[in-house]
Amino acid sequence: MESEQTEPRHEGGPQPRPAGGGETEGALRVVLADDHPVVRTGLAALLESVRDGTPGVSVVGVASGGREAVRAAVTLRPHVVVMDIRMPDMNGIEATREIGRVAPAVAVLMLTMVEEDDSVFAAMRAGARGYVLKGAGQDEIVRAIRAVAAGEAIFGPGVARRVLGQLSRPLSQPDPCPALTPRERDVLTLIAAGTPNATVAARLGLSPKTVSNHMSAVLAKLGVADRTEAAAWARDAGLGPDVDP
Repeated sequence: MESEQTEPRHEGGPQPRPAGGGETEGALRVVLADDHPVVRTGLAALLESVRDGTPGVSVVGVASGGREAVRAAVTLRPHVVVMDIRMPDMNGIEATREIGRVAPAVAVLMLTMVEEDDSVFAAMRAGARGYVLKGAGQDEIVRAIRAVAAGEAIFGPGVARRVLGQLSRPLSQPDPCPALTPRERDVLTLIAAGTPNATVAARLGLSPKTVSNHMSAVLAKLGVADRTEAAAWARDAGLGPDVDP
């Protein structure tokens, strides 16, 4: 009686894919990390059906959690790990960071439903080379895998808009004089706009004597001689011009 052959089980670690007809020579070796078996199976079938262009894609292993993904990166030596974010035991961002430490030659492409800005930038800081949302077409996913394997950075269209929007924001300016207290800064801002001391006192609910004391402290901290120099310093630092005296 002929014995039944079954696929070997690999408990507690990443599972290699059955070789089938053999790994295509020159193909990109890919590990799929996702905690949903249906997603892994469907994505593997999608990738291995690609026949347009070189290199092809060969799925050499799968992982159902972050720790398995890290082990797969070390033991299976793929070119790319396609990584989900929300997984048990270690999420995809933590796993990406660890892969960068133990297998730096392996590129990570995030393929996830998570599209919040915090997750996108956390993945990039962790070392992911690309970020594509699930629901992307076969061509887009394959193009992203080939791109990150070649050392490029790539983002899906929606993610790219977020990244460009973040990069286009003006950089926050450093505090020109962190030694000033908030109240001293209020006084200096009004003085820079040419506001008389009596008006400064009325606007801030202070006595004229208190305003004078704050001004003395401001002069000492800025290292200037008088109110005129303090006002000039403040205007150069961007304080005061929009205040109506």
